[in-house]
Amino acid sequence: MTEDTTMREDRAGSASARGRQRGILLFLRDLLVIFVVAVLVSFLIKTFLIRSFFIPSQSMEMTLVKDDRIIVNQLVPEVTPISRGDVVVFKDPGGWLPARVEEPQPPLIAAVDWFMAFVGLSAPDSNDHLVKRVIGLPGDHVVCCNALGQMSVNGVPLDESAYVALPPGDTKVSEVDFDETVPEGALWVMGDNRGNSKDSRFNGDTPLKGFVPIDNVVGRAFVVSWPISHWAWLDNYPTVFEGVDEGAG
Repeated sequence: MTEDTTMREDRAGSASARGRQRGILLFLRDLLVIFVVAVLVSFLIKTFLIRSFFIPSQSMEMTLVKDDRIIVNQLVPEVTPISRGDVVVFKDPGGWLPARVEEPQPPLIAAVDWFMAFVGLSAPDSNDHLVKRVIGLPGDHVVCCNALGQMSVNGVPLDESAYVALPPGDTKVSEVDFDETVPEGALWVMGDNRGNSKDSRFNGDTPLKGFVPIDNVVGRAFVVSWPISHWAWLDNYPTVFEGVDEGAG
């Protein structure tokens, strides 16, 4: 083998090595671009379309069990109006939740939690929100209870047996009576577990007298996403509220 041939082979080998190195760098660059785009898309989806929450209490059993994860449509109520029967997530209107002290976290765990929340894969603020079912819309007259233990909206009795969990032997859908008209821009909400839910019935001493401002609604829960064994679409049971609009006013 001549010296010229050896030099040509060395140059070819160096060029091949540089090509492989450049290919690896381009591959890593593409991976980084894909990762950044995925993070940004996840952030935009979480911010404007849907996001995840976990259920912090038993107030919505048996529809939702504590520690279930739900997906919330954030286009409600800005784009899609709220309907009676919707399961909504809302920020505390003031005085509904007890004061909570944040537990300090190790920096690494705090950073991971922040990133997971940023892309919508966790919901560290779930304990600052509530999940209830909408019973009354602005202007609705909500009353409980009639001789059969039912609640009525605008004079129409509701058969809530499809979603209300009552204590054994209890026939009334609420252990306390009420007679309220929902003000403009607000909602009357109740938990499905009527014997264990601090909802509009029990917040009369709060600044908004138990009503929830529509502006506080984060969105409508539409699916249980975790655990897999609890996976289900969340119904708003429109047949329960048939005739209520005709009774309004």
